[in-house]
Amino acid sequence: MRLKLGRPDLAAHADLFDVPTAGGPLSATFLGVSTILLDDGVSALLTDGYFSRPPLLDVAITKISPNVGRIDACLDKALGTRRLEAVIPVHSHFDHALDAAVVAHRTGARLIGGTSTAQIGRGGRLPEERITVAVPGDPITLGAWTVTLVESDHCPPDRYPGEITAPVVPPARAAAYRCGEAWSVLVDHLSGPSTLIQGSAGFVAGSLTGRQADVAYLGVGQLGLQSEEYLTSYWTETVRAVGARRVVLTHWDDFFAPLPMHPSDRPLRALPYAGDDLDVTLAVLGRLADADGVHLSLPTLWRREDPWTQ
Repeated sequence: MRLKLGRPDLAAHADLFDVPTAGGPLSATFLGVSTILLDDGVSALLTDGYFSRPPLLDVAITKISPNVGRIDACLDKALGTRRLEAVIPVHSHFDHALDAAVVAHRTGARLIGGTSTAQIGRGGRLPEERITVAVPGDPITLGAWTVTLVESDHCPPDRYPGEITAPVVPPARAAAYRCGEAWSVLVDHLSGPSTLIQGSAGFVAGSLTGRQADVAYLGVGQLGLQSEEYLTSYWTETVRAVGARRVVLTHWDDFFAPLPMHPSDRPLRALPYAGDDLDVTLAVLGRLADADGVHLSLPTLWRREDPWTQ
């Protein structure tokens, strides 16, 4: 934590909210933090599915639980009566996986992740046949989608490192949601578009070599506190490794505040400077994007977007 007060002003970066609105059935919808809904009108996938967003004080001093009312409201707004093929947490911290079992219950989805995510599913009483422990690098077919989980790492510092070795039954302390396996999630659609979802600003050198993705959804939480050398390595090991031509940044919003559901609600805000610095991240990644001819964007909450259109 730092003593710098305030938070970045998103209005200063308004020109980056430029991902085209989806004109056809294939779309990506940003739902806060690293929750991305990929939908082709027939089948859909969701990373994380984190909607409860308990306030910081609750996370710090008490036990936390999925907020079923918020989860249902968000699913209704994003999906309506539609079902999901899968919920895929990018790792098992609470700000990614707290709600995953409830979302899977509500949508008929499979819960896909590592052994730690499986323990969250078991603690949420998800049937074992709906829990899939991924084999790193092995593709999983889900409707018209193919999902491949590749081993990655969490951005330093990882405040809750280690594996989850027993079912996590909520309410539970935030520290119970240990990181577990962190993933680079590669998603290919039968119609051609491909996507990398990098939920945390960490990487394993060389892990994505030889992989391909048209678009990278790049988690940047805590990235603004790292050295410029680290940011360059992160960009190289993700964006350059897969050859992405558009990068959409995620995990920059203050996830201790509820998602705005109505125009009168307070809009999303960036994480405060005490925990991150989005201005630094955008400055460094902007230079790298310009040098590589990559289009750098921020996503618009709730909007069905088409990031694959250049």
